[in-house]
Amino acid sequence: MDGAPGFRPLYRQVYDYLVKQISEGAWKAAEALPSEQALAAELGVSQGTVRKALDVMAAEKLIERRQGKGTYVAEHTQERALFRFFRLARPEGERVLPECGAEEVKRRRASARDANKLELPADAAVVEIKRTRLVDGAPAVFETIIIPESIFPDIEQYAPLPNALYSLYQTVYGVNIVQTIEELRADLVRKEDAKRLHLPLGAPLLHIDRIAVALDGMKVEWRISRCDTTHLVYAVTIR
Repeated sequence: MDGAPGFRPLYRQVYDYLVKQISEGAWKAAEALPSEQALAAELGVSQGTVRKALDVMAAEKLIERRQGKGTYVAEHTQERALFRFFRLARPEGERVLPECGAEEVKRRRASARDANKLELPADAAVVEIKRTRLVDGAPAVFETIIIPESIFPDIEQYAPLPNALYSLYQTVYGVNIVQTIEELRADLVRKEDAKRLHLPLGAPLLHIDRIAVALDGMKVEWRISRCDTTHLVYAVTIR
């Protein structure tokens, strides 16, 4: 590790190294990392420097510390992924967990917009997933999801796909989603929305445009969610 002036602080260099190791599969989901002492010896830094890097990783939910057991790569379990990334709630603040409804999966060539959103070469192969998500048994969200086929080959073999796709991305493909970038706007129900969500044409709905970013900084999913907010709200806690 190089701590000379002009370089990133030493703990950030340790952070970069550990993140790279996880992104390259050196430690998989739910697998224990070496002890702080072992990492410090391997990297030639103090335990305090390693601990500071791990503190940042824990705050970013890349790892989790288990009392008396050690430090583990954070796992996107179905429930945890849903609770972290699904933002619809009841007006009084109660979080809801959706269920899966109808689903369609197909391969195609990327459109110009797909390629722009995911920073893909023109005409790259992508997988398009269309599905309805239910709340209390009723259609609440119609999703269109675009992912690069090169990163998620043969994903259709896992159909019906799990409710929380990020768990599948991590456990099967070693892709850890660590950040999402969302844009929200009010919109009106279109023909396909009406069919999927059982809403009248022209009714209001919430449109969410989300890019999912993996641990290595790559944009790996573009998701459009069309949400019926008649009985739900989009809830975010800011600290």
